[in-house]
Amino acid sequence: MLSEGQNYLRENNKEAQLWVFGQDFNPRAYAIAASDLLIKDNEQSAIQFGDSLTDDQYSGETFDYFLANPPFRVYWKKQQKEVKREHEKLGFAGRFGAGLPRVNDGSLLFLQHQISKFEPYQPDSDKKGSRLAIVFNGSPLFTGGAGSGESEIRKWIIDSDWLEAIVALPEQMFYNTGIGTYLWIVTNRKQKHRQGKIQLIDARQRWQPMRRSLGDKRRYMGEEDIAIVVQEYGHFIETETSKIFANEDFGYHRVPIERPLRLLYQMDVDRKLRFLDGVPHLLDDVKAIDKQLGREPRPDWNEFDRLMKDLLKQRGSRWKKAEKKLFRDVFTEREPEAEPVILKERKAKDEPYARVWGWFPVAGKKIELMYEPDSKLRDFENVNLEDEVTRYFLEEVEPHVSDAWADGTKIKSAYEINFNRYFYKYTPPRPLAEIDADIKQMEQEIIRLLREVTV
Repeated sequence: MLSEGQNYLRENNKEAQLWVFGQDFNPRAYAIAASDLLIKDNEQSAIQFGDSLTDDQYSGETFDYFLANPPFRVYWKKQQKEVKREHEKLGFAGRFGAGLPRVNDGSLLFLQHQISKFEPYQPDSDKKGSRLAIVFNGSPLFTGGAGSGESEIRKWIIDSDWLEAIVALPEQMFYNTGIGTYLWIVTNRKQKHRQGKIQLIDARQRWQPMRRSLGDKRRYMGEEDIAIVVQEYGHFIETETSKIFANEDFGYHRVPIERPLRLLYQMDVDRKLRFLDGVPHLLDDVKAIDKQLGREPRPDWNEFDRLMKDLLKQRGSRWKKAEKKLFRDVFTEREPEAEPVILKERKAKDEPYARVWGWFPVAGKKIELMYEPDSKLRDFENVNLEDEVTRYFLEEVEPHVSDAWADGTKIKSAYEINFNRYFYKYTPPRPLAEIDADIKQMEQEIIRLLREVTV
């Protein structure tokens, strides 16, 4: 890649002074690249051998341009301990401060590695920033939900306004894989008209067939195909295959939607045995609860809990937190028609969206209640960054689930880029009459074939 990059630039600018630097962990690739530099008399250039993730040969150095084609879905278990140590100890002072992807795909580690070597963009100090192009498969575009390492890395890059464009390349372009690939262009020196925006270019249909396959490579991009993509990118225009979005269009808030826990209490012999099997020293207290509070089902845990606390207080008994939890787990079951379990209570406040965040007003009283959430009923809603969570909840959630609320303390923002969503073209189904005619024709053909067999 570096050699071809040199050739291209020198063809277009013979006066250009260009030095290239690279690193590779594959002995064969390293040997070929290093010998190629020697043959072409690149005295000031260098290719180093070593694992880029754990043995950075260019630590502390910065460069103007970057090219990379890291292995897809690289498994980095062997490097995990050292990479994790750098992430936790150095943070953004190191290379992997934004986050760590899952161990079965280290693609985004290579991207962070390159970004860490960007020249700062300070025109007054003659520091002109950097630009990189890196080839990925589709996974880094959307893998990982809100809060995951992949999402946090995407969030960091997009929030920093470094992602300039992504080009979707045709399938079957590489020797060892036929999957679709994507070219990310990342820079810290966006032109003014590109700032706050990301360009997506769909070049998946811009290819020519090869006369003879080379492994999995059966296609290539012709000069005209490349020219169209370069023009769309260079002119920053919108066409059928080039779309421009605001950074925020790819972001969303992942909002936990809670519903109250509703419990039905009931005492019976089997439950008593199960409870006392774990805490036999509470036998007398359980007998008292059984005798004085009865075995009738109680659909209001709040009321029963208050009565039980009063009874234990009269008896001078003090249960540990774990014992209280065990009692509720054993003697209750979820019941949709039961009363919600109260978690907190406060004086009513004049907060416009208190209900959205889980404070329910009590009719006829100047108090508000917050209920204990039922983890089994928890759901999540993805709300666009430009949208308001309160508006979304009031219009899209509450009308359908009246006892729900949003947990504002656990909202996480995330980014993902789904190419198919933005370039999808609807293809209407064939008319029913046409389908029916095809079925009848097939039936006639089957009958004809059966007759030949029977004859």
